[in-house]
Amino acid sequence: MNSGKITVAALIAFFLSLGGLYAGGTKEEAKGLVLKAIEYYKANGKDKAFAEINNPKGMFVKDDLYVFVYDINGTCVAHGFNAKMIGKNLIDAKDPDGKFFVRERVKIAKTAGSGWQDYKFTNPSTYKMENKTAYIQKVDNYIFGCGVYK
Repeated sequence: MNSGKITVAALIAFFLSLGGLYAGGTKEEAKGLVLKAIEYYKANGKDKAFAEINNPKGMFVKDDLYVFVYDINGTCVAHGFNAKMIGKNLIDAKDPDGKFFVRERVKIAKTAGSGWQDYKFTNPSTYKMENKTAYIQKVDNYIFGCGVYK
């Protein structure tokens, strides 16, 4: 009986490792990653925190979840999936539906301090444009976020 459970568990692990069958992270995991990144930022300072967030094999990247950080003016200062975004002001960036998702992110941060937002973005597991919801939270003049692909 135990060998049957091990076989089923091994098969599930195998199929999940195939990438296309991976269901992705959860909203709770995304929010948890943001809170962990904020805690790390507060304990270690921005330089060390942003370097760790930018590390694709670091503690703030898990499967299709990754932390990103923007300043309050819409400039990307850290990104766990796409380092080419770092240093660019993306306030006018639009998703495929024409949504100004960085503007919305800044507005949420300035008005509510934290919250969820919906938009479309490239999934690092599939490299396809997909629907995404991201948890964002303002700390100092930075907006920390992490999203879940739907």
